[in-house]
Amino acid sequence: MKASMRPQLAQSINLTPQLLQSIRLLQLTAPQLELELRQALERNPLLEQEEPLHDAGEDGAADDAALETAAWDELPEPSFLSGGSAGSDYADDAASRIADSASADPRVRLLQLLSLRWNERDLALASWWLDQCDDRGYLEQPHAELLALGAASLGIDAQELELVRIRLLHDEWPGMAAADIGECLRAQLVTHRDGPARDAAQRLLRDHLDLLARHDEAAIASALDIDAELAREAIAMVMTLRPHPVDEPAATEDTHVVPDVVTWHADGRWRVALNPRTAPRVRISAHCERALADAPGDVSALRGLLEEARWLVRGVAMRNDTLLRTAQVLVERQRGFLERGEEAIAPLTLREVADAIGMHESTVSRITSGKYMQTPRGTFELKRLFAVRLDGAEVSGSAVKAMVKRLIDAEPAHAPLADDTIAGLLARQGVRIARRTVAKYRDQLSIAPARQRQRVLACAS
Repeated sequence: MKASMRPQLAQSINLTPQLLQSIRLLQLTAPQLELELRQALERNPLLEQEEPLHDAGEDGAADDAALETAAWDELPEPSFLSGGSAGSDYADDAASRIADSASADPRVRLLQLLSLRWNERDLALASWWLDQCDDRGYLEQPHAELLALGAASLGIDAQELELVRIRLLHDEWPGMAAADIGECLRAQLVTHRDGPARDAAQRLLRDHLDLLARHDEAAIASALDIDAELAREAIAMVMTLRPHPVDEPAATEDTHVVPDVVTWHADGRWRVALNPRTAPRVRISAHCERALADAPGDVSALRGLLEEARWLVRGVAMRNDTLLRTAQVLVERQRGFLERGEEAIAPLTLREVADAIGMHESTVSRITSGKYMQTPRGTFELKRLFAVRLDGAEVSGSAVKAMVKRLIDAEPAHAPLADDTIAGLLARQGVRIARRTVAKYRDQLSIAPARQRQRVLACAS
């Protein structure tokens, strides 16, 4: 074999500590940012807390922040951030590997976990599967139908799409995207230690779910041809499994919400401002900076602290400017929601907001995760203002869900509306959805079917 050398041109970028700090500051919540700045004030003597500035000063700071933000967001595309070659089709975005704050959306939380190990193509296919799951993590339609639909709509081989579902089934949240409860429980069971009890539990889930539902230990032992003790161990192992795969976020002791942004209506338009009480304002001490410039001898350690202080001040300004511009776009696009309520929430995606502020989708995702907005309608997470467009309609799924709730709330007490009736009423309003979509939204609202609602009313009377 003959060794040879050939030149190859590639572009890459290294994630410097300063850039990583800027990315991390983007995703800090209000309490986290306050803690970060107070620790910096204690650690770095060149930083000092400043009093609130007048409007003119704030405008100047905003202009500087805009320039810094524009410079930061001119980073190469994700393929360059990974350090890979420009020709890579599915290179990983190294910046997106930094964990975002926990979101209330389980789909977002799971995709954040998977992004640490999965490539972009598989993540996109995983996202498609998650869109087909209900709030518990189960497929909403028959598996075979979804597989054929996905292969046709995405233009890929059905086997590749199914392999991604199998990975979801056995990855971070075992059982995710399962076709039924049996498949979900079997996927969770694989994580248990191998042994006779697990083998018996697998056979029990595969062949005798009816006996398990009756808790008939004798019948289970006879059907599996095992002794009663092993049958009890198998049943106990199954009972430790979760009935659905969605992993709830860990509860925290401090559950109060601090809004990062405040919006209000005045002079005929909606105004947006950062919450001035979320974090202390910091700046570089002017007299320390002047003294350091004229200091004799070796002051490299202090110069390092000065550089660190400068990066922190710039990073906070970038974060605040990005958050404010993002919130302004969200408020402009969702004026209907703020004025009229849930039924007026418009379809809106990360890409649309990113295009409006001239940034990458990952930046918008980080700046909206865990951030809250105080409005006349209450305080809620910024991500709530994003809504998926309903297929074949000009409205969002969230708006249709609110319409379904309004119709059920106003239904006659003696004649609850069936799902197909609700679908017909919505069609008269120009919103055409299938009966199963109505059932899906009704389940998400924890509303019983019409027959059961009628039975409850009959019992009450």
